[in-house]
Amino acid sequence: MSGLRVVPTRRHGQERLYVCLPDGRNIAWYDREAARVNLISDDHKDDVLEVLAPFLTGPVTVGPPPVPTPAELARLTLHPDDDLAPNRPGEALLIDLERDPGPTRRLRTDPRQRALTAERTVGEALDRLDGAGWHTLHSVPLPGGARIHHLAIGPAGLFAVHTLYARKQRVRIADPTVTVGRREPQPLLRRVRADADRASYALTAEVRPVLALAGPADVSVTGPVREVRILQDTDLAGLARQGGVLKPGDVEGLHAMARDRRIWERV
Repeated sequence: MSGLRVVPTRRHGQERLYVCLPDGRNIAWYDREAARVNLISDDHKDDVLEVLAPFLTGPVTVGPPPVPTPAELARLTLHPDDDLAPNRPGEALLIDLERDPGPTRRLRTDPRQRALTAERTVGEALDRLDGAGWHTLHSVPLPGGARIHHLAIGPAGLFAVHTLYARKQRVRIADPTVTVGRREPQPLLRRVRADADRASYALTAEVRPVLALAGPADVSVTGPVREVRILQDTDLAGLARQGGVLKPGDVEGLHAMARDRRIWERV
């Protein structure tokens, strides 16, 4: 069979090499740590071993996946164009900057660059929770051009995280407005709540809203804030220390559902 591709991935500290058909579907994967080639179907066994030959080290076991979970099967059958898991923090901004870099000389920093810095900072902090049983999706697209900056799924539940660049600036919060430095107040908390509501509708599960501030000099909150949790990027690790709400199987199942771009088209 011609056209097979080998796609390397690394998640939760484990390296895998996936073998894909020309249309993007996975038909096998090589788990280096387990020294095992897992075949979705024996029909392609010889072709899979041939394309993996340069990557195999030592003797390997070849056979069907060992008792695959529903979440694993859903991920394996998901077309790459519909899979949000590979998105990098700030993926939408990166694509926008590649398409339209803007003028080479400008008096002020492109606001997209500041937003990208914030999303990378927060996204990397959330990705570090992977070892504690968490999954984070970045730049989840919503109809109308909106997006959820980060969707964190873990034992403590689901969180729609909106990122705000505030490096060395004072942030004042009076629900629903957020004021950064000397800029005009913006009713940002309404959007943060609305994004979480849309995620809850798509996933048929409670998704809690979070506003993550990247690098603020000071944060002051006037009066109670309804529903939205306000965190600095340095505080995000605290999510992993909260009490468990979801079992590992629930986390995997919700992650498998959320990474499918198509479910977000209905919100």
